[in-house]
Amino acid sequence: MNKVVEAERVAKANLIRRQEETAATRSLLNTARLMEENPLLLRLKELESLERLVEKVGRIDLHAGDGQGLDALLTRLVRLKTPESA
Repeated sequence: MNKVVEAERVAKANLIRRQEETAATRSLLNTARLMEENPLLLRLKELESLERLVEKVGRIDLHAGDGQGLDALLTRLVRLKTPESA
């Protein structure tokens, strides 16, 4: 009897875990779609990521080259569509 109860608990825990993974995957897909449709949102996410990284590292020196600054560096970091594919 104890084995049956334990098996039911394990099965229920696995079901809940799969449901949570599915919800998380769906959320990631929705976020990716939003960022694809809205470049400003993508830029904000990039800046949030850099902010979290700096909090952990303490200091980051950014060198975009040619004196173009942070905007040029961020533009080079992520390119959703190349001019050829647009």
